[in-house]
Amino acid sequence: MASSVHAMRTSTLETLGLGSVFEIFQRGRLPVDTDALVDKVFGPAGSRGALVISGASGIVGAGKVLQLGARLQPYGVPIVGLDFPNAPDGLSPKFNALVSTFGRDRAAEMFSNVIRLNYDGKTLPAALAHFRPKVLVEAIPEILEVKKAHYAMFRAAYPEIEIRSVTSGFPSRELGVGIAHPAFPHEINKIYETVEQTSSDINRLLWALGLVPMPVSDHWSFVLDVLFCGVTNASLRYAGATNVPYWKVDKFVRKYFGPNPLRAHDAIGAKGANFLTWSCLHHLHANYGDLFEPTEDLTERKDTGQNWYPPNHFRPLVDFAMAGDDEEVFQTWVGGALIQMTALMLVEQRSHLTQMNAIGELCAQFRQGVLASIRSLGAEKAIARVKAYHALHPAAASSAWHPAVLERINTPEWQQLYVNAEHDGTVGVISLSRESYSHDVDAELNRAIDWLKAAKIERVILSGDFHLSTQMVGADTTAFFPALDKVEAGQSVSEGWSRTSRRLHDEFTVSVGVITGKRCLGGMLELMTHCHFVVALDSTQLGFPEVTLPVVPGMEGCHWPFRKATRGQQPKLLSLLLGGRPVAAAQATGWLVDFAGSMDAVLSTAWNLANGKDAGVSRRAFESGAMSGLPTDVAGLPAAGSQATTVARKAIVDTVVASCGVPVAEALAVQALHSAKFMVTDACTRGVVGGEYAKTMKV
Repeated sequence: MASSVHAMRTSTLETLGLGSVFEIFQRGRLPVDTDALVDKVFGPAGSRGALVISGASGIVGAGKVLQLGARLQPYGVPIVGLDFPNAPDGLSPKFNALVSTFGRDRAAEMFSNVIRLNYDGKTLPAALAHFRPKVLVEAIPEILEVKKAHYAMFRAAYPEIEIRSVTSGFPSRELGVGIAHPAFPHEINKIYETVEQTSSDINRLLWALGLVPMPVSDHWSFVLDVLFCGVTNASLRYAGATNVPYWKVDKFVRKYFGPNPLRAHDAIGAKGANFLTWSCLHHLHANYGDLFEPTEDLTERKDTGQNWYPPNHFRPLVDFAMAGDDEEVFQTWVGGALIQMTALMLVEQRSHLTQMNAIGELCAQFRQGVLASIRSLGAEKAIARVKAYHALHPAAASSAWHPAVLERINTPEWQQLYVNAEHDGTVGVISLSRESYSHDVDAELNRAIDWLKAAKIERVILSGDFHLSTQMVGADTTAFFPALDKVEAGQSVSEGWSRTSRRLHDEFTVSVGVITGKRCLGGMLELMTHCHFVVALDSTQLGFPEVTLPVVPGMEGCHWPFRKATRGQQPKLLSLLLGGRPVAAAQATGWLVDFAGSMDAVLSTAWNLANGKDAGVSRRAFESGAMSGLPTDVAGLPAAGSQATTVARKAIVDTVVASCGVPVAEALAVQALHSAKFMVTDACTRGVVGGEYAKTMKV
């Protein structure tokens, strides 16, 4: 980063050698070109070398064939899937899934560059040479000596080949190759934990293809499996100490932390998943001590492959809720272990803190990342919880406990896990590293604005971070759970988040919201519309899906966009709110966004607007007074389909009329009350949010 640019913390892009978000806008283009990277890694067009995926019929290998093959197909890169001739066919089901999603023709096109070859595990097929292998992605079983022999075989035949292992446990130094450890589900999850000596073109190509590589340090089991295997083992220890059935423990883990670790093992396939978890813990135990020692029941099920969940008809017979100090005991067994494991990873500097936190959320399915959770708890209480855990499990106290590292909790890196800010003295850039808006994001966004205002920055760009937030999906609906019971809780969320959004309009001379991901929906779109200008990639899908949940938009979506639209444009906004269907940004120019175009055009337009230069885009007028004559009906809406949708549509229309019908100074409170009152209705509590609340919290 140039010395004249100041940042709250390091951008995660810099871990890939891609510079900062600020520099992307300053340059007016992305830091790398996909075509050029494909040429570097696989050779020039017309003579591309192959990507070989060994173990291609397994769960991981087949997922990577699908994911990488679809992305590299337009560039003519052959994908060679290599496996034993008698290996279970994991690829055909992937193709059938593509057919159901994209249709047979598109699925066939995506698979058109996939070649399957068989081998005996000892010698490579002669036909492989025809495809000139450039990169090997190894997805064979987690047996160290077998992996090493596999690499030796490939290097003997193709000395220049680049090798990456998808291992979930072995360090690069043990394997002798780089690592690209993918998260599950392998065909859709874009996260790769990568270990390399220096940031490579392969890593940058993954990023350019729309995937999310996250460099991590070369330690046993990486971040994801320390967290996922760790929470599994801690859950089993709690089950053993309390005699709570496995399935019920799993429900408690989901309620208080987010994942369903035991259900996930069964869903993946208990035989393979149990072995992988045991293997990771076995090696962690050997290197770090009894904190990670696999439980006896995990070791047993590693050998038997038995599922953790019993048949459904057994569960209601033993159902019960926590009572007394049960919750505290549970939090001690599971939360205490997680805090200790996280402290170890912090001491080892396993990853950029934002990435470590995101891996927990995006891969291990924690509702709140472990670092954000520890931050909410506070260092003193976190240390006390681990000490209480040691009282229950004394063996864990003997090693791998580093309480002093939790004192870093007040550093910018830990305080700004989701929101970063940069500036050059004139223009500020705020970047969001989370795809859904939450209380954590809200607090960090306020701190970022405060930081820029303290530096006297009057011009700002608000954007995703071009790394972890590949899309913006709206508000984190778990934040609404308290509002299902209390109107006051709904008002608090709506008013608080709306006040933060208004700061982008009220406290800067110029604010530019930039939308470049696949979609921007709900609360995130409401946030962006508070900027003076909104510019978007022309293909980005924009929408308000709240009516389908159903909820009433609570971040001023029912009046703020209407105040920037003409009478003739307002029915389009109402249609977007009532229909729940998104619209491409190219079709929303002039009434929802101010400019839509290619990536380079969006970046340069945003930069010029923020710098006060002529960008050919006029600032739309904003009506701050009371408005009348708002549309209450629009033609062409799809059929409601349910009574809940009908009720939600009426509630949204009522909110539009009421919040637009008062001056903007009063509209925030009006919309917040309408939104909050709808949250406690049967339509909402029996809808998607209410159903998720009942399934997650009422156990």
